[in-house]
Amino acid sequence: MPNNPLINAWNAGRSTLNGWLAIPNASTAEVMAHVGWDSLTIDLQHGLADYQTALTMLTAISTTRTVPMARVPWLEEGIIMRMLDAGCYGIICPMINTRDDAVRFVRACNYAPVGTRSFGPIRAGLYAGPDYYKSANDEVLSIGMIESRQALDNLDAILDIDELKAIYIGPADLSLALGCTPKFDQDEKPVVEAIEHVIKSAKAKGKRVGIHNLTVAYARKMIALGADFVTVASDMRLLTAGANAVVTEFQNSAPGNETSDTY
Repeated sequence: MPNNPLINAWNAGRSTLNGWLAIPNASTAEVMAHVGWDSLTIDLQHGLADYQTALTMLTAISTTRTVPMARVPWLEEGIIMRMLDAGCYGIICPMINTRDDAVRFVRACNYAPVGTRSFGPIRAGLYAGPDYYKSANDEVLSIGMIESRQALDNLDAILDIDELKAIYIGPADLSLALGCTPKFDQDEKPVVEAIEHVIKSAKAKGKRVGIHNLTVAYARKMIALGADFVTVASDMRLLTAGANAVVTEFQNSAPGNETSDTY
């Protein structure tokens, strides 16, 4: 099994850029992969893909060196194991709120004796090699989302789970939980302070940290705070922004829309 390039990058002191896939299509996943993101995450929680579509997207991503990951819909062992068997090198799991949640999650991500993951890496073995099972516990990333008041209250206990390799800050849900506007690139004080606290606590425990962002500028700010990997926008947001830019430029350049410097 090849080493996980994300782990290699983090160990070398380099932060990584993660892309987000909400569109359920192998062609758009392949286009995104060929752009050069360090990793791509298929969103099975709020994105539009189901398992079967995600499988075709993983196949498309594997035409490149981009690391394939997925955010599962919830803390449910069946879908976690299926996505790992399909070839994901990392799983992001929403709403890890307690120590028990974290334990359940990491056990589903790891083979015995560390965990309870059932053996059957059908596509993972094809993608990562016949020795996949020997290194999977070390190379597969278990990434728990911190996005609630309960998670903040239990943060130290969650971070104490050795097999939890990273956490991922969900700014929108965290904002709602703190009575603020659900958005990325937060500037509201309670959320900003919570994000800073989570990053500082995770780094103190030796955990990697990721966070979702809207802009590159804010992502750079998060890296400066200590984030190891940052997500910027999503395929759907990027498509919408690009399409809007073309339509706006065309409409503004139509005959009769010219501006003049003189009266």
